[in-house]
Amino acid sequence: MLDPTIPLLDLQDFMAGGDRQLAFTQQLGAALEGTGFFALINHGVSQDLIQQAYQVTATFFAQPVAVKQQYEDPCLNGQRGYTRFGREHAKDHPYPDLKEFWHLGRSLPTGHPLADRHPTNLVPTEVPEFHPILAQLYAQLEVCAMQLLRACALYLGEAEEWLVQMAVDGDTILRVIYYPPIPPDAHPTSLRAAAHEDINLITLLCEATAGGLELLQRDGSWLPIPALPGQIIVDSGDMLQQLTNGLFKSTTHRVVNPENNGDRRFSMPFFVHPRADVELTPLPSCIARTGGSPKFPSITAGTYLLQRLQEIGLTAHPPLRN
Repeated sequence: MLDPTIPLLDLQDFMAGGDRQLAFTQQLGAALEGTGFFALINHGVSQDLIQQAYQVTATFFAQPVAVKQQYEDPCLNGQRGYTRFGREHAKDHPYPDLKEFWHLGRSLPTGHPLADRHPTNLVPTEVPEFHPILAQLYAQLEVCAMQLLRACALYLGEAEEWLVQMAVDGDTILRVIYYPPIPPDAHPTSLRAAAHEDINLITLLCEATAGGLELLQRDGSWLPIPALPGQIIVDSGDMLQQLTNGLFKSTTHRVVNPENNGDRRFSMPFFVHPRADVELTPLPSCIARTGGSPKFPSITAGTYLLQRLQEIGLTAHPPLRN
């Protein structure tokens, strides 16, 4: 049964062109203006590959803590490799999230002009198939994401490649998350992921292995979003909200603790980022559609990201300023 609680879109409608593409584009825009979320089917990401990724992820996170921490480099600000349990917290939330995770980022060939701006991916030798499977998943998710960015641009009346050009060779990252059983000494207000908004342009969330995702609705209530086979959940992040002057919503969401504290959960969000030098200046046409005044200051994507990394505890270094 498909999820009726948020809009459901079929990417093949966009790929078909013509009236079907136009209808998809309008549905996507309405969803991002409204809830900031929608579910996507026929997205082109292999279901078998997603399951393989979860299998190797479970194998990696089952390794001893000492093994996993070999792949945690504080100099990387949590942007590659392993981040230990309890290190990250939501912005403005004092207690840590009940999760640990791994980041796989972009890898550019030697000699590429931006190669030195992307940290090298770490490769856990204890699970040989881990890196190649996640790298393949990264590539498939990026193909899907670029189509969605094209649809966003068309809805906004911009050139089809407007957002794609920002994201080409950008700081896009695949996060694989392990939510272990809730430890008995966890703070009573700690959640698997406390209420937050995503920082990036858009996020593609592969179906998680269990429920727990909830969206904050305008009436203040929380809407559970079940993890359903074949669906990718898509949401707009802070950077896209800024570019559109608030026309597209970056909706608050969270992952709540399970009823059974012994249950575990895995999830794989794909955070689509622009290049660090991209200016996140509100689009004039969106300013006109949202009251006539800019609601956000101009800032580069790189500075914006560094500020957020500091706010969520992944770096102690002061952010750069424009």
